[in-house]
Amino acid sequence: MNKVELTHLLDKLISLPQETELVEFKHNFHSEEEIGQRLSALSNSAALVNEPFGYLVFGIEDGTHNVIGTSFQAKQRKKGNEELEMWLLNRLNPRIDIECFEFDKEDKHISLYRIPAATERPVTFLNVAYIRIGSLTKPLLGYPEKEMKLWKKNRGKTIDKTIIKECGSSSEVIRLLSAETYFDRLKIPMPQTVDGIMERFVSEKFVVPELTGYGITELGAILLAKDLRDFDSLYRKAVRVIVYKGKNKLETVREKSFEQGYAVGFPMMIDWVNGQLPANEEIGRALRKDVRMYPEIAIREISANMIIHQDFFIMGFPMIEIYSDRVEISSPGQPLISTDRFIDEYQSRNEGLADIMRRMGFCEEKGSGMDKALSAIEEYQLPPIKYRVSDIRTTIILSAYKTWGETTKDERVQACYQHACLKYLGNEMLTNKSLRERLGVEERNYPLVSIVIKEALAQGLIKIGTPEGTNRRDIAYIPIWG
Repeated sequence: MNKVELTHLLDKLISLPQETELVEFKHNFHSEEEIGQRLSALSNSAALVNEPFGYLVFGIEDGTHNVIGTSFQAKQRKKGNEELEMWLLNRLNPRIDIECFEFDKEDKHISLYRIPAATERPVTFLNVAYIRIGSLTKPLLGYPEKEMKLWKKNRGKTIDKTIIKECGSSSEVIRLLSAETYFDRLKIPMPQTVDGIMERFVSEKFVVPELTGYGITELGAILLAKDLRDFDSLYRKAVRVIVYKGKNKLETVREKSFEQGYAVGFPMMIDWVNGQLPANEEIGRALRKDVRMYPEIAIREISANMIIHQDFFIMGFPMIEIYSDRVEISSPGQPLISTDRFIDEYQSRNEGLADIMRRMGFCEEKGSGMDKALSAIEEYQLPPIKYRVSDIRTTIILSAYKTWGETTKDERVQACYQHACLKYLGNEMLTNKSLRERLGVEERNYPLVSIVIKEALAQGLIKIGTPEGTNRRDIAYIPIWG
């Protein structure tokens, strides 16, 4: 937000007759813990009254709402050796995308926190959830009816129902969203009138008609924004690509953020990422020397999947990190299904986004993108895809080519499982021969592959798929869930 927008916002807040569940005014700083409690309370209260944000403002006199200024420098303040903003974020659960602004009003300093409404569950500070009761901050535990209402309210919230920006006219919507991208990607003629464009945008839930104009939804903005920075906190969902010199983060070669909506910027992003990937030497099945180390379809499909399935209601952004020996593609949120079933199952928390991304041709039909990516990985004879899931982030890792001797036991077993999944989805079964080809092992070394199959059986990843009594040499295997 710029100075004009912040001043306008402050004028609206101080025009309120009194503090509310959404707004608290303070003169000066008292304690870090007090701020953390207020952030929790204002986030939870905003959710209860269906407002997108709560506000904590320093430099305003409580009661009169006069602008008196504050000595509290929110962005400069530290707790120990840690910046206060980061200290607070690390103690809020789930981590919410709070924003801190500092500016002057009438030559008096103002520090303002804008706190997004709680989404999936009540926000806690140091493991305690708080709520605003009038102008007071209280532990949520003492108000079970509000806690129950909050839990119910947070179920089913989606980006196509969340308004991110109010627009006074259709022309303002067209200024912010790329209608050209929408119609070009769908290969349909663009209407000659603004009303015709708005009719399509409303049907896609990109915008919602309102009495005073239109509300742009998060879905519309995240897809078609000409510049995500026009949409307050949503700009933090821009995809960031970082290229490192070696196998760690010590030295960054270059980085780039793609500030457009995903439909607008995705083709440019994929082109830029592929341009950063090293070219392969001749490996595996006689790949040409000018072929990139990683198949483009794998980069594209996995990137699209991580964008589509991210959790928009927690802090963080999609990221592609390119190391000398791997590519890590990640986004905020935990998966809704087990990583073992990424290949064959499909479940998205952002179905509207997934549908339009498929129709625009950025990814494959439901459930087919990951198996196409894995098929390309096998064609390049790369190590299996790896997954890493933390409390707040999901990461998919593509590894550079390795010889048999360079791969680990776990990598060989995972390659076996993923190969079994692909075979099963193609109405086939894994055999010693097919896995030898996948792993690049010569026929005379078939016992090495037999050991891998035996270990995958022991770990419960695959099972025998042929009838009992089948000749040992003809035994074939399917994934454990098959």
